[in-house]
Amino acid sequence: MTAREVIAYMELLRNDEQRQVLMRFFKTGPGEYGEGDEFLGLKVPQTREVVKGVAKDFPLGEVPSLLLSKWHEVRLCGLLILVDRFERLSTKRLLNDAEAIRKRDAILTMYLKYAEQANNWDLVDLSAPKILGGWLVAPFLSPREGEERAIKQRVLDDLAKSDNLWRQRMSIVCTWKTSQQGDPSWCLRYAEMHLHHPHDLMHKAVGWMLREMGKRCGMDLLRDFLRQHVHEMSRTTLRYAIEKMSEEERKAWMRAEGTGMETNLETKNHET
Repeated sequence: MTAREVIAYMELLRNDEQRQVLMRFFKTGPGEYGEGDEFLGLKVPQTREVVKGVAKDFPLGEVPSLLLSKWHEVRLCGLLILVDRFERLSTKRLLNDAEAIRKRDAILTMYLKYAEQANNWDLVDLSAPKILGGWLVAPFLSPREGEERAIKQRVLDDLAKSDNLWRQRMSIVCTWKTSQQGDPSWCLRYAEMHLHHPHDLMHKAVGWMLREMGKRCGMDLLRDFLRQHVHEMSRTTLRYAIEKMSEEERKAWMRAEGTGMETNLETKNHET
């Protein structure tokens, strides 16, 4: 199928009632973080079914047409096709294959080129850990011996220092994958870098990734980070970070002085 055919098919699935629900949920009103975004009203499993039907043979050159669509769900479809393709190239058999590595790099390059099209938290969260995070933990054809880590760090630093909220969120959310692989260093670096970010969506992302890092890499690492930064992080970040601790310990951390202004918690992972 071509991108035009995929878009036409997805438009046939339009649900105006669900569309209104999603536009409210993803804050598309004036001045909100998703201002102006357009929805068809598809639930995530519907989009996944589209991807399942086309992903294996969908031409990579057609994906940008999906990513540039005005429809939120079509952009998600394009991102999930990239996720599917990246994961197919990351199997145990292909992980160290030079041609597979080059193809993964090409997918990453496309993902970064169109990063701002992932312009809501769900689009980032459903793609960055699998593509960007997967790239961080996979073998890489470095031009010079020993430079793999430095090159990967420069890519994440560029995202983190961008003035685009969604690129910034990618730089921290992708560390879910590195923490799953037992490496806390990426999460700790970008959590600290974003600790004073002004946006609530970043407060949540940082706290969420710190929590996952603690679960995967050791709660003492999380406690060490909190002892160093608890007096300067937002209360939202702190609440997310300590969510899996005992009630007694959570209360002790929340009593710590100097935490930021409290903000309302929202659902982090939306897979309706």
